[in-house]
Amino acid sequence: MRVLVTGGAGFIGSHIVDVLLAAGDEVRVLDALLPAAHRHRPEIDDRAQFLEGDVRDAGQVRAALDGVDAVCHQAAMVGMGVDLADLPAYASHNDLGTAVLLAGMVRAGIPRLVLASSMVVYGEGAYRCAADGPVRPAPRREADLAAGRFEPPCPACGRPLEPRPVTEDAPLDPRSVYAATKLAQENLASAWAAASHGTVIALRYHNVYGPRMPRDTPYAGVAAIFRSALERGEPPAVFEDGGQLRDFVHVTDVARANALALHRREAEPGRLTALNIGSGRPRTIGDLAHALSRAHGAAEPVITGRSRAGDVRHVFASSDRAGDVLGFRAAVDFDKGVVDFAHAPLRT
Repeated sequence: MRVLVTGGAGFIGSHIVDVLLAAGDEVRVLDALLPAAHRHRPEIDDRAQFLEGDVRDAGQVRAALDGVDAVCHQAAMVGMGVDLADLPAYASHNDLGTAVLLAGMVRAGIPRLVLASSMVVYGEGAYRCAADGPVRPAPRREADLAAGRFEPPCPACGRPLEPRPVTEDAPLDPRSVYAATKLAQENLASAWAAASHGTVIALRYHNVYGPRMPRDTPYAGVAAIFRSALERGEPPAVFEDGGQLRDFVHVTDVARANALALHRREAEPGRLTALNIGSGRPRTIGDLAHALSRAHGAAEPVITGRSRAGDVRHVFASSDRAGDVLGFRAAVDFDKGVVDFAHAPLRT
């Protein structure tokens, strides 16, 4: 199979390129080498064809799509960003870029897309109240966060809630600019599939970690932020009380999920299939910080009690559907993966 990987020089994209090349696929990479992810020009496997270009440029996209069978779309601005001044850049790179790519795929007659989506489209995860059953908590109030009341209460009775694994059928409630653009990518891809009879598998990544994460950038996930602090000789600074539940999944597992999606034979044209990609085992953010500090031989993390607008309390995956559809199961154990990550080189 001839595959175009957009963003294929980046953290997740480069691991996808590795897996596809190992499987014998022909790989072309299109990457704009944005400074937020690439301060220095990365090394690209010689077996892959590399094109430096921007998915927002129709001409560059047309050249990148020439002769390929499928597209693995990883190119995006990621993370929480700095402030709302980043909003136009997120919308441009993520949503306009996806629209230009999809239009190019129509012209080139390419019917198969694997899209990098994210668990951020859910907002808060799933919760159950002992009295009222499954509920959706309201956004947390700033006054509660400032007072250290981090757990969202039942919106009906005010009782404590039990976090539950979120499934792909959960309501979508993006609570940040990045989350809104990821949902818009899914909606654009879904519309493209319906109109072109193409096939889209949207992989909703949970908290991905592993080697080649970028260092010292505000456009990174919590694992990269903690690892960057350790690299600077500082303890990880943990927001809230560290009890936030997440699903930390190793980047090699995510890359394998992409390869499985690209090679899936049972096509479902005309629709988007969304799949959670996680480890299936929730851990707290505090667990990650402590495990990284121990493995790095560093001081214990600092629990700051601070919070950020747009952060949610608990969101972790049920990846059962990915198992049924793709045969995907995460293989990298958290303890081993974190120990390796504590000493893995970061992207600088």
